[in-house]
Order: sequence, then C-alpha cells, then structure tokens
Amino acid sequence: MDISPTNSYILAALCIAASTIILKQCKSSKLDHIPYIGYPTWLGTYVSAFKYVRNAAQILEEGCAKYKDTPFKVPALGRWIVVVGRRHLEDIKRLTDHELSLVEASNDSLNLDHLVGSEVIANHYHISVARVHFARSLAPYYPDMKDEICTAFDELLDLRDDEWKSVLAVKTVCKIICRASNRVFVGLPLCRDPDWIDITSRFTTDVATDGIILNMFPKLLVPVVSKILSNAPTNVRRAMKLLDVTIRERVRCMREHGGEWNDKPNDILQWLIDEKRETTTQQLTPRILMINFGAIHSPTETFIHALYYLAAHPQYIKLLREEVDTVIKEYGWTKEAIAQMWRVDSFLAETERLQGFAASVQRKAMKDLTLSDGTFIPKGTHISVPTYVIHRDSAVYENPTVFDPLRFYKLRRSNGNGSTKHQMVAVNEDYLAFGYGRHACPGRFLAAYELKTMLAHVVISYDIKFLERNTRPISTRWDIGVMSDPTVRVMFRKRTND
Repeated sequence: MDISPTNSYILAALCIAASTIILKQCKSSKLDHIPYIGYPTWLGTYVSAFKYVRNAAQILEEGCAKYKDTPFKVPALGRWIVVVGRRHLEDIKRLTDHELSLVEASNDSLNLDHLVGSEVIANHYHISVARVHFARSLAPYYPDMKDEICTAFDELLDLRDDEWKSVLAVKTVCKIICRASNRVFVGLPLCRDPDWIDITSRFTTDVATDGIILNMFPKLLVPVVSKILSNAPTNVRRAMKLLDVTIRERVRCMREHGGEWNDKPNDILQWLIDEKRETTTQQLTPRILMINFGAIHSPTETFIHALYYLAAHPQYIKLLREEVDTVIKEYGWTKEAIAQMWRVDSFLAETERLQGFAASVQRKAMKDLTLSDGTFIPKGTHISVPTYVIHRDSAVYENPTVFDPLRFYKLRRSNGNGSTKHQMVAVNEDYLAFGYGRHACPGRFLAAYELKTMLAHVVISYDIKFLERNTRPISTRWDIGVMSDPTVRVMFRKRTND
C-alpha cells in the first residue's frame, strides 16, 4: 500500500488523536466491579492493550490462573473484553441475539461495515441460506469438492516420476482451499481462475489486517481512516468485475426459465440468487466474499499446522495411511468413506485444539445483563471465552500440551461407536474450535469434509518432508489468532511403496 506524503501527515495526526481518545476511553467505570489483568493507569492500559494484541494467549493464561472461574477483564484496542469461563457457556447459549450478539461483536472487532458495507452486516441472510442448504445434506456437493482437491494438488505440485519437489506450504494450501471451497461457492470455471483465487485469498487476509489497524483508532475516526488505509474494498471492486458476467447470465436464465433450467448451477451464488432478495453484482459480491472470509483463513491455518505435524513426525503418515487405504478400499472416495476416517478426524481435531484461536465465542452485550452467577455485564461490553486455556485443561486432557494424533480417536472409541462428542465438528464445553451454541460455525461440516479429504489425499498420494529442517516451525500468535510460518517449504513426491 502506497501512502503519499500528504496522507502520511494525516495518518500521523490521526494516530495522535487516536492515542488521546483511546486512553480516555480506557476508563472502565461501568466495569469497575470486574477484576482486570494489566496495568491500572491510563497509559498502562494502552500498553496492556498492545500486549494483548501481541499475545492474547499469555494474558488469558495469566488471568485464568489468577481468577480461576471468576470473570475478569482485559484491555484490547479501544475496548475492554470481559473473559468468562466454561460455566458461563450455557448463559451465552441461552441468551438471544437481542441480548448477546455475535454479529455486532464481529463487526466491532473487524469494522466490517466499513470494509464490505453496512447492508451485508445488517442483513446477513447469506449465512442462513448456507446453513439451511448444508444442513440438508453435503452429499450432493462432495464429488465436486473432492474432484477440485485432487485436481488442485495435481496442478500445483506438478510432480514428475519419483522426484522431490518443494513448495511454499502456506501459499500452496491457500490456493487449494480457495479452489475447493469456491467449487461449492461459485462453481466452475471461476473457482480455477487465478485472478479469483488471488482476490479471495487477499480479501481474507486484508479483512483481518484492516480490522486490526482500524481498531487502533476510535470509532469516530474509523470512517475516515478506512478510506485511507483499507485494502479490502479494492478487492471487492476487483471481485465485482469477475463475477458480473456470471451473475448477469444467471439472472437472465431465471427471468427466461423461472426457477429451473438445464444445467442450473447448484452452488451458494445460485442459492443467493434464488432467494430473490438481491440480484445485482454490487449486492451479491460482498456476500460471496464474506462467505470466503469464513471459509478460507481458518481451514488454511488448520491444514498447514497439520501438514507441519506430519512433516515433523513421519510416523504419523503411516498411522493415517493405513486407515485411509482400508476405508477407501471398502467405501471408495465418498462422503461415507470420509466419515469412517476416525484417525484422520482425530489428527485434525488435535491440531485445532493446540493451534486454534486463543479466545472464541465472542459476543457483544446489546443490553444490560446479569449472568447466572450474578456477574453484571453492562450494555456494549464485549465478552469471550478463553479457548486456549480450556483446550489445555489437565482435568480434561491428559498431557494437554502434547500433540497426540490419536487423542480424540481413543476418546471416541472409549465412548462407543455412536459417540459424536469427540469428532472435530463437535461443539461442547471442552472443545470450542467451532464456537458454541446456536452460532457455532455453520460451515464446519463442509470445512471438516474438505480438510479430511485433503489430509487423506495427501497421506495416500505423497511422501512429504521439510526442506532444510526436521522440526516443526514455531507458530506465531497475534491477538487471538495463530499464524503458521509462511516461509516454510514442504517437499512432496509421489508415494513410494511402504
């Protein structure tokens, strides 16, 4: 992003104003009854907020160790966050969207209304549409997704004979997930278009980055700053140009043929058009990009971390390969086969347990609330749950800091074949990778089948190892997120005989 000298002066002035206003905002009189982690002074609170951004997991561990099950607050940029524990999850599940809002919390955290438009945030019907269709059955979409995964691996790796070839893992995996996801979102041929892949992957990164930057400024200045600093709107405009022909053609078919016609697409874009709430490129494009935002970043990070575990521990490859070979021989490459891969599921669930978000189940209080333990939550307060700490609870998980690829496989077997509690898509008070309650990630089942198919394909199709290293690279934690090292290269070759 190029910033002119004039804009530099404007940004400097804005930063000074932002610092002054944020420091004043950090007075927390409405939350004085809740203990805090950090420094008590105005300046100290601002320093603590940046410390939280630098490594939220460490702050959350400190708070949970000090206050146990009692809610405490931590300063983030521009706001306080009240951290509640496992025992408050039922409160969050019970309260309505008019009392605790996920959408408003997300908008405050990322300033989405300034990045993709207020209408997308105010009326998020695209989430409901996706939830309804995927809840019916994933079977109709699985063959296309599986085909795209295999084709993407073949084309991007382009292996010859028994040669080893190294690739930048993050870049390659992101492209594969973009293609597989968009095969279901917008279909062929757009899902393979290099420009579309670039737009969707950049948009995902830009929204997260823009949101963090905009949070350094008070709400009063965000509308101005977003026009100067934000990159996401540029990718929205780029996406409109690529989607325009497709959307116009599909709207034309609907007008001429009604609800059904030969070769009618069966993807999310078409589902949104079928709703007849919006029919223009300008209206539909931001919604498709927001669906991509939820579907690309987290699955990419999860798979990269899993791939790094595999490369660092070759014995895990054989462990998973035995299962996948057996299951595919009996069921073929089907949705049912993926459901039988308990070890693959366990491997990914364990990856998410250790390499997932530091906090989740974020909500914003839309009115004054009192939790079941008597804790008063004023209107406008943000709350979250310390996932990092819960996922490392020694009372729940044996050797909680150790990566055990069969941890959830063993737990699942011990609870009987019908148990769903320990699947990677599970949502319970001990496992919060996909959130909790009615707002648990609606795309988690699609994401799980995508990730399990990718992992199964890798272990039965390739041998892998790191280039110029043997140990797993250290992850970087930033705010509540965790990022894999984007410079790491992983080597692939076609599978040799075991």
